Amino acid sequence: MQQHSLGPILGHIAGKPVQANQVTRKGARWDSGRMTPSDGQDTTSQGVARRITEKAHQIVIYWSRSGATELLASKIANLTNSDVCQITLTNPYPADYLETRTRANRERDTGLTPDLNMQLPDLTQYETVYLGFQTWAMTLSEPLKAFLQAYGNELSGKRIMPFETNGGYGIGNCLDVMSQLLQISGATNYTIERPLTIAGNQVDVADTAVREWCD
Repeated sequence: MQQHSLGPILGHIAGKPVQANQVTRKGARWDSGRMTPSDGQDTTSQGVARRITEKAHQIVIYWSRSGATELLASKIANLTNSDVCQITLTNPYPADYLETRTRANRERDTGLTPDLNMQLPDLTQYETVYLGFQTWAMTLSEPLKAFLQAYGNELSGKRIMPFETNGGYGIGNCLDVMSQLLQISGATNYTIERPLTIAGNQVDVADTAVREWCD
């Protein structure tokens, strides 16, 4: 497998280094995140980010392809001292951006979400779930759809704090899709709070926005 650099290490989450190629693309190079490569492992080449303790009352659950969402997740997890659970797939998306886009479009058009390869911890102890994802084609990214279809009912009774990265066009209809999938899954008595939404190439300078949102 061809390896792709994800830029410098910008932080850590659950002891794993965080890299994000998007944040190196400022100005005209940004181009709404187009052509941003990944490492072909959905940023898990250094091992899955996971930290489960007995006393935390909040957990960060997220999926990331090229690292921007993972960097945002690391900021939230470190600021709130939350547990961490990274969403991983049986078949990671390709490192090549165009190949990933083709696959994601096919999944969205057919409604066939990717298979998950993860173990969700018992969420009983958690009051708040920070849920991280991307806006793809102005809607919820396919891995988050898969997660909510499989585990949405586990979010019953939780305070859900959505955070997302995007190409600069905002969150689209992600929250509407999230609500629909939660209802379909049978989740009850949950609340979805105001989302934190950050352009993918601005996550490295979003500390103030993250802190204010967490507060």
